[in-house]
Amino acid sequence: MSKKTYLRHLAGEADKLFNGQAIEQYAAICYRWRPGAKEIEILLITSRESGRWVIPKGWPMDKKLPHQVAEREAWEEAGVKGKVRKKSFGYYTYLKSLDTGDTVPSVVQVHLLEVGGLSAEFPERGQRRLQWFSPNEAATLVREPELKGLLRMAESVLTTDKKPKRPATK
Repeated sequence: MSKKTYLRHLAGEADKLFNGQAIEQYAAICYRWRPGAKEIEILLITSRESGRWVIPKGWPMDKKLPHQVAEREAWEEAGVKGKVRKKSFGYYTYLKSLDTGDTVPSVVQVHLLEVGGLSAEFPERGQRRLQWFSPNEAATLVREPELKGLLRMAESVLTTDKKPKRPATK
């Protein structure tokens, strides 16, 4: 689906979005530093239904904050173990297909998660493909335009964060 077609389809559901019928989900951009390099790689997984490349995401959970849900979904869907940032990195919107055949806009709050390791055993093992990509490669593979932007932005934000801070001068 082209960007123009995707946005036109999403705009067709704007009334649901503005009338409070949108659903909320939480997701993680899982990244790691390439060994011996200053670049990051981003982990994408395939969706179980369509096989599209996506990031781990899920529904709100009782007694869990958004960043905790994002961290939990990354483990359940991809076996990710790591450190999630509490502060939201951004948002993207997509149309969630329901079991009824209807679609509903979903606003996804995204958190950055630095991957420390991948577990060999996790709940959705064998149900998805997992693969590491450069941020630009990852951005070309996902469908949602806003998510493409977040994936491209992740590298510049993370490399800026990693630079040593200069001491204040008097």
